[in-house]
Amino acid sequence: MSSQTATVIATYSRRMGLRLDDSNEVDARIKGKRLKPVCGDRVQVEPIDNESDWLITEIDTRRNELTRPNMRGQVEVLAANLDALVVVAAVAPMPDWFIIDRYLCAAELMDADAIVVFNKIELLDGLDIEIPELQEYRDIGLVVLECSAETRRGIDELRSELAGRCTIVVGQSGVGKSSLINELVADSNQRTARISAKTGEGRHTTVNSVMIPLQNGGTVIDSPGVRDYAPALENSVDAAAGFREIAFAAQSCRFANCRHLREPGCAVKAGVDDESISYRRYESFKRVVNITEKLSEGRY
Repeated sequence: MSSQTATVIATYSRRMGLRLDDSNEVDARIKGKRLKPVCGDRVQVEPIDNESDWLITEIDTRRNELTRPNMRGQVEVLAANLDALVVVAAVAPMPDWFIIDRYLCAAELMDADAIVVFNKIELLDGLDIEIPELQEYRDIGLVVLECSAETRRGIDELRSELAGRCTIVVGQSGVGKSSLINELVADSNQRTARISAKTGEGRHTTVNSVMIPLQNGGTVIDSPGVRDYAPALENSVDAAAGFREIAFAAQSCRFANCRHLREPGCAVKAGVDDESISYRRYESFKRVVNITEKLSEGRY
């Protein structure tokens, strides 16, 4: 059999959707139980005699991975070979900025660009309300867009940011990720759902990850919504590298192995004291350290 290279564009447990290098899209099964392809993977595939399915035989080396620990504390890969993460928050449901920080931490560690989208901004029309967390992200050099899938505000700017990139859209359930993608991609009909009036939490509407081509080049991965997220870090020291303002300040710490918690001569804590580093972001960093240490001890 002749082997070909393909890109994983949809995941359905042990079945996959593939785009072959000739642009044809096919369904595939996975050879054996050890291979675990994800959206964005480049894979080696073979046709199966007398079947329409193809067979995935190998996963090519990944440039990067978006990961999280699963319920057993093992590393789960959510997507691969990403150029950028679009981290979506919204006016409703109420944003969990700590979850957003953890996605931004993952993007930093993956060497992927991060774009913060604050959606459903039309709900604030006529109200004199500022969102200080958005300014915190702008202050550290992140792209922050205020968008509305209802009025299309910010959609053209978001489309421009995604052009030519492989991007994943992530965030809490109910923040409107699929609605944004529907506006970005004319023929995309990703399912959407209203926020549960009973709980105020979003319903999970995207069961599987799907990669959708963009009209101006690039692709976007629609992923399941979450109620929590943490990056799978090898150790707690990596957490500092995921917060760019902390990593920058850390270069001036008295000790090279400073953990930025209780050590003397810590430039990070000094930055928090003089407000050049956001106290909330510093607390977010400490939460990532705590989660990582609990994971390493099997207590998360």
